[in-house]
Amino acid sequence: MTTQSPLHEVHTELGASFTDFAGWSMPVRYSSELAEHRAVRETAGQFDLSHMAEIEVTGPEAGHALNYAMVGNLAGIKVGRARYTMLCHETGGVLDDLVVYRPGEERFMVVANAGNAAVAVTELTERASGFDAVVTDRSAETALIAVQGPRAAGILRGLLESVELDGGLDALKYYAATPAVLGGHELLLARTGYTGEDGFELFCPAAEAPAVWRRVAEAGEPQGLLPAGLACRDTLRLEAGMPLYGNELTVWLTPFEANLGRLVKFDKSGDFVGRTALEKHSEPEQVLAGLRGTGRRAPRHGYRVLDGEREVGEVTSGALSPTLGYPIAMAYLPPRLSEPGTSLSVDIRGRPEQVEVAALPFYKRAK
Repeated sequence: MTTQSPLHEVHTELGASFTDFAGWSMPVRYSSELAEHRAVRETAGQFDLSHMAEIEVTGPEAGHALNYAMVGNLAGIKVGRARYTMLCHETGGVLDDLVVYRPGEERFMVVANAGNAAVAVTELTERASGFDAVVTDRSAETALIAVQGPRAAGILRGLLESVELDGGLDALKYYAATPAVLGGHELLLARTGYTGEDGFELFCPAAEAPAVWRRVAEAGEPQGLLPAGLACRDTLRLEAGMPLYGNELTVWLTPFEANLGRLVKFDKSGDFVGRTALEKHSEPEQVLAGLRGTGRRAPRHGYRVLDGEREVGEVTSGALSPTLGYPIAMAYLPPRLSEPGTSLSVDIRGRPEQVEVAALPFYKRAK
């Protein structure tokens, strides 16, 4: 049985097509995923991300508990800021990639992927048990709405009644969050996202999510805002070179293989789960790389990457890029074959298609 988002009725009214994602019934598209993708790149898109998990960690030792539980230096996050990090197994494999916000001195909020919510709650609870910290799953009572795109700030600027930050919305930095009020609804406003565009994520009480969604949609429609589903979110994050758990990240891969070794802070004080294993895997035998196709046929997840006739890797994600107009993909390759410009091929349904290793991200927004 799937779980419905607190915005399910809103999506039904908008004519959304739904998909089962990690046990949730979520909108995959409303009309055209290509139109939704382009709206995010050119104007703005509005996403329902209420399937994500929100896990609160509070207490005098909350920061130290998170430092032990995850690979990053979470105790070092300043109040009002956020950090991307990873929860790893003792073997060094990635259990989930997460964003940790620090709304208060002794209060953190961990946002985990929907498919890994149960693992994240269990692991954080167990790993925090030796600290003066309390782990509380707030997922059921919290909704998450994202507004992404070059016009996102303009849409929200006219809607927000208050922002607890000197300078207001414009002073909110990337990977920062602040309390705000929109339409009488209190929310946590974060300048984060998963599309490669400037944008915001609005955490609000689940019961108030439909009202917040409608206020944003009404204000954004004249500026080209479209409701956007999970299908275009996937092509947007692929263009931006962002990993997806289950594709680029799994418990069988370490952060170093995913080219995210910078997230592992060996120099932080105290031990952390996975340290010993990760110290032995800092020079991986395979790394994540970008691939650019020359034709129109796109490599897909699971396709073989070939060097001549020899299999050297496997595609983790791939699509015909709506923004760039050519096929793009990510794949794990031996380091010696991961340099940009390296010529390889991908077996697409029995026929080799030429690809070239490309630097990530494929797309970077103009500033």
